[in-house]
Amino acid sequence: MQEQKHINPFYTQERWHNWIIKVKDSGFKIDDQQKGAVFVYMEDDVVLACLKIIAKYDKNVVSKEEALGHIANIKQIVLEKAEPINEDVDMMIESVQLSLIGVFASCECYLEKAFEKTKSFDKLIKSAVDAEKEDNMGAALGSIAEIGANILAGGKLKEKALDDVPEGLVGEWLDGIDSLSAAMVGDTSYRDDEPDEGD
Repeated sequence: MQEQKHINPFYTQERWHNWIIKVKDSGFKIDDQQKGAVFVYMEDDVVLACLKIIAKYDKNVVSKEEALGHIANIKQIVLEKAEPINEDVDMMIESVQLSLIGVFASCECYLEKAFEKTKSFDKLIKSAVDAEKEDNMGAALGSIAEIGANILAGGKLKEKALDDVPEGLVGEWLDGIDSLSAAMVGDTSYRDDEPDEGD
């Protein structure tokens, strides 16, 4: 039983490693939009794993502590520095990792209930952008996490809300929130009661 303790039923090191192999084999170049789709799938796969954890928590199948532990474990797997492949691929993997920081922070914020419900995200986006300008990245990520937590609680992100966000960390994190929002709208399979891998 003890050996099972560290196995995450929602996402594994092997699964992330398989994505790294796929992007390595894709022959991706920065000007090749078509081959860039693999990075979208790579990110969405992690987002859906996180949504499955949230869904299990919402159904009282896992406790808050268990859910936070699973999220922390996925974060550790995904944010580990990847072995260099080439400049273009390395940059895209780093971009995926940065986007997912916004997703992980959102899940943690939702599980901790550390957010106020709101239907308009404009103030939070502005707070995040302003905080980044002041190099207060903790506050910036806190605002991003609140947006994501609201989306997990059923809020909707309007496409145009992200139009004026400048390039930077906040922009990368909001890409992750956009993926989270799209996954919740477009894929409901994470809500199914299918047995988890390893059950």
